[in-house]
Amino acid sequence: MNYSQQFLPVRGIVNARDLGGYVVKDGMVVKDRMLIRTAHLAGATDEDLQFLSGIPVTKIIDFRMETEKQGTVDRMIPCAEYVALPVDGSGNAAAEMTEEEKKKFTGQKKFEIKQFVVFAAFNEKAQKIALGMYPTLLFNPECQRQFARFFRQVLDTENGAVLYHCSQGKDRTGIASCLLLAALGADKETIVADFDATNKVYERDVKKYCRRVRLLGGKEDEIAVVKSILGCNTEIFVKTLDRIDREYGSMEAYLKGPMGLTDEDILILRQRYLERMP
Repeated sequence: MNYSQQFLPVRGIVNARDLGGYVVKDGMVVKDRMLIRTAHLAGATDEDLQFLSGIPVTKIIDFRMETEKQGTVDRMIPCAEYVALPVDGSGNAAAEMTEEEKKKFTGQKKFEIKQFVVFAAFNEKAQKIALGMYPTLLFNPECQRQFARFFRQVLDTENGAVLYHCSQGKDRTGIASCLLLAALGADKETIVADFDATNKVYERDVKKYCRRVRLLGGKEDEIAVVKSILGCNTEIFVKTLDRIDREYGSMEAYLKGPMGLTDEDILILRQRYLERMP
């Protein structure tokens, strides 16, 4: 499959992709323009909003914490319901930072991840957050509760498309996509490919800031933090999926456990978002 075809024709929204076109089991495929993953909508142009309204997107789910919205408040898609569903990818570890560290992270008038990444690469607590994010998102009880609520929001959207996002549309949004694709019957290879596609979007930034960190004396550990914050660490993601298999037995068991999905819920999702391949 050509994954580049799933990028949406928008100018002011980064990493905007459609889950439509992914092939799942039993000869089924995800319907086009029903489940849409993006970065924040603050930079959306009028034309972008008109395009998304025409799909039509009827619900926006925002995974960002309040501090992340500073200067990057979403522009609203006409007639779409907005749902704030904050997910703390730090697992509350950010609360353990000193006041000076918090100021560097959240003190700007506008939240800017690139201003934070060099500081984070050399900060022990920030390193812990960045490299432990995927296990936190999938195993921390509060994160699990929020993603379970995400599924309820999707299930409750009977008409139109659901657009969901975080700041960069990569980690929390990537995990949400992983869980949705798993519920729809996608295999691990497809789930990992969708997750990893984000690295194509942020490849230039990752290379640029890796060079900066190396010039400041950063080694492999520091470089790994940059890759995790500005891109996706697919290796850690795969290891986290393997951990789900070890601890729950299968992704299906995880979906029916912490995510609270029933057989009926999964059937509804598949009837709504899948169609037979032509």
